[in-house]
Amino acid sequence: MRILFYGINYYPELTGIGKYSGEACEWLACRGHEVEVITAMPYYPAWQIKEDYESKWWHTEIINGVTVHRCPLYVPSNVTAFKRILLETSFVLSSLLYWLKIIFSTKFDAVICVCPPFQLGLLPYFYKKLRGVPFVYHIQDLQVDMVNELGMIKNKKFINVLFWIEKFIMNGATVISSISEGMIKKIKNKNLKVDKYLLFPNWVDTSSIKPLTINESLREQMGYQIDDIIVQYSGTIAEKQGLEMIIKVAKDLPLIQFMMVGEGGFKQKMIEKVGEAKLKNIRFFPLQPYNKLSNLLVTGDIHLVLQKKSASDLVLPSKLTSILSAGAFAIVTASEGTSLYEIITIHKVGIVVEPESYKALKDGIIKYSKENTSTYKNNSRIYAQKYLDREQILLSFEKYLLNNIITI
Repeated sequence: MRILFYGINYYPELTGIGKYSGEACEWLACRGHEVEVITAMPYYPAWQIKEDYESKWWHTEIINGVTVHRCPLYVPSNVTAFKRILLETSFVLSSLLYWLKIIFSTKFDAVICVCPPFQLGLLPYFYKKLRGVPFVYHIQDLQVDMVNELGMIKNKKFINVLFWIEKFIMNGATVISSISEGMIKKIKNKNLKVDKYLLFPNWVDTSSIKPLTINESLREQMGYQIDDIIVQYSGTIAEKQGLEMIIKVAKDLPLIQFMMVGEGGFKQKMIEKVGEAKLKNIRFFPLQPYNKLSNLLVTGDIHLVLQKKSASDLVLPSKLTSILSAGAFAIVTASEGTSLYEIITIHKVGIVVEPESYKALKDGIIKYSKENTSTYKNNSRIYAQKYLDREQILLSFEKYLLNNIITI
């Protein structure tokens, strides 16, 4: 197959969508497919263009067998809803340089477009109309729904315009894929004309991310004692998670250490809030190298996977895949009936507490900091190997493309 991949995030971004996009494209290239990517300069999750790319503009590079076309974009230092729209729009406009060449000269077997940003689907839609190339619209987050539910944009007329554009794109897709059954259900409820939907979940390399002993953890390296009780949050530090609640809980539990690992637009605000509260038991750390991820995940006794109630089934936290593969224990905030709630409760891979409930989170941490969680940890590893293995998921996706897309 000759595949064009279009998305704002890509390798060498180590977390979030860029990680999965990079791994998928490189895997397909290793399988003998010709893969090209149109993407931005790496900027996530620090919201700062990576140093190696700061002085570069439009250029093409070959990364692990994949042809990657890079485009410049505007990256704000202070992230707001409006500035995020500017960032996304700047990428769409700058990527036109490559799209114009492709539309009039190159025909691919399929285009895979990753949302968010949701508006990226416009260019693959027109390419499909002009050249008859199948268009797979892969949805990692239901971005417009989330912006609406979280009240990030107050102008209802503008929100309605965004929903109209989203529906226009979705109706033009050959196939809509997403990462959970709950998200697919929400997409279907939009009353679309599309009749092809695909479950394409995020995955984990279970051979690399695996259970280790506490002696192999990063406790000593990060300044902790071997017998400290550590509650760990690892991932993007963003507003949609409701991370402020950790500060309130930490204030009431001074003997428990809280470890925040990652980057994101909300990190500086979190650091300021911790400083204002004069807390000594919350510490912040940068992202760790991939080859240290298993060591990092065994460092915490309890992992937190937090979401606001209004974000339920609009996103599925990608950090959970690594936690499960490492055989770690997690406290997860999720509403009953969501995909996340069902995964955790049915498979007993952690415990669920009410979203945005300070008391529920605090009580969960107190209870499970004293209990043996080995059964949950064993279940986590088993679940990851059975349902989240990278090779199995990507083989299934490749088979779907070959049997259902390039024959259209």
